[in-house]
Amino acid sequence: MCNLYRMTKNKDEVAKWFDAIDNLAGANFGAEVFPGYPGTVVAEGRLTQMSWGFPLVLKGSKGQPLKPKPVNNARTDKLGSPFWRASFESRRCLIPVTAWAEAEGAKGSKTRSWLSRPDVEVFAIAGVWRESAEWGRCYAMVMTEACGVAADCHARMPVLLAREDHGRWTQGSAETAHALCRPWEGPLVLDRTDQPWAGGAPATARLL
Repeated sequence: MCNLYRMTKNKDEVAKWFDAIDNLAGANFGAEVFPGYPGTVVAEGRLTQMSWGFPLVLKGSKGQPLKPKPVNNARTDKLGSPFWRASFESRRCLIPVTAWAEAEGAKGSKTRSWLSRPDVEVFAIAGVWRESAEWGRCYAMVMTEACGVAADCHARMPVLLAREDHGRWTQGSAETAHALCRPWEGPLVLDRTDQPWAGGAPATARLL
């Protein structure tokens, strides 16, 4: 499950790579993106800022609404559920990424393992988005079964999209898009580091 990713390219490079209109204006982003924080996505042909994670409002023991929690990852087999259906059917986006991280190691001493594509410097992860009363526009990654070296880190991985499939994901039918929700068949590189995971996966991050 992805709770941290990198986007180290500048917005001009990303807009050109995805053939998108730059709608970011003066927005600034960190190189590492965490759930609940703003990230860059390509939606409706525009490079724009959204918050990573759909708000999930839970209730306390007395029925009082609690602070929303970001649901940052959508399981492929749950895209037809009420929580995701409308976004998957009509609001799909591309999430520009240079690498994503998984936590490995014993509890309390987990480290960051980074995964990337060796054939390109930036690639697209399949995403969905919507408007929310809590955080404005927000997005989530779509997750599938892990394969290759990604399976050494976690049972699931983001849905990676080949460049020729960008338009099929954003503009195709729900059936066409769902057919793209499969494990990545291309090469991946795994970079295990000794960097502590602490801070990389907030307790509020969720997969639904």
